[in-house]
Amino acid sequence: MDWKKALMYGSFAAGAILFLTGKRPAAFALAGIGLATLASENPEKLEELWRRMPEYIERGGKAVDLAAAFLERIAERQSGYRTVPISGASR
Repeated sequence: MDWKKALMYGSFAAGAILFLTGKRPAAFALAGIGLATLASENPEKLEELWRRMPEYIERGGKAVDLAAAFLERIAERQSGYRTVPISGASR
């Protein structure tokens, strides 16, 4: 693996970790470095990524919707358990 690929993959991985930990400005900066490296190494891949961006955004939106619905169901079930009185408990 040459240094450009290492820089590109490392930037994307570090950017993803920073994004998930809430450090969004640093994450976007690293993602930009990764994209710039991708553009210099493989301009045709960047063009394909650009063309397919709406599809990726739609898939990401669906994934977020599924996760939100799942978390909402979990929250509803947990709140239902809290209203059930414990047997033998004094009132």
